[in-house]
Amino acid sequence: MPTRNDIVLLATYNAAMNTRLYAAAATLPKDALSADRGAFFGSIIGTLNHIVAGDTIWLRRFMGHPSNFPALQAMRDIPPPAGLAHIYSDDLDTLLAHRQRLDAVIEAFAAEVTDSNLAQPLTYRNSRGECRKHFGSLLLHLFNHQTHHRGQATTLLSQSGVDVGVTDLLEWIPEHG
Repeated sequence: MPTRNDIVLLATYNAAMNTRLYAAAATLPKDALSADRGAFFGSIIGTLNHIVAGDTIWLRRFMGHPSNFPALQAMRDIPPPAGLAHIYSDDLDTLLAHRQRLDAVIEAFAAEVTDSNLAQPLTYRNSRGECRKHFGSLLLHLFNHQTHHRGQATTLLSQSGVDVGVTDLLEWIPEHG
């Protein structure tokens, strides 16, 4: 089971990697960002939109946690996506602003989570019906999902000649000593 410190670390890492990813993407022209590259969500911008859609879905689900985290109240103002391929924007700057808003919510939310919160189950609905799963594991899924698709976006950027740099979580884990 993850600890509160793990979740805070992942939230910090997540926001930093998103900043790096969007900065790398900004070096490409708009047509290169929107070009279909045969990825799961087509283009670089499609992949970035998918990560935003996934985060929005999960953060809205997390609002149902019995702890009623204050940081998640900001999600009430963010409408749910129409689906996992929802396009919030094809403009990188507009999408970046949305990404930064979500990352701020995630970091504030992570700071509110306690170890006892992580041990509780969360009941939510998806396309298959009602689910009840371990909340700490669901938070790990949120971060794993982002890492997975950021890796895809990083590959697409690399194929376009853009180096995102080191993306390993290992670089964010403090020395123990």
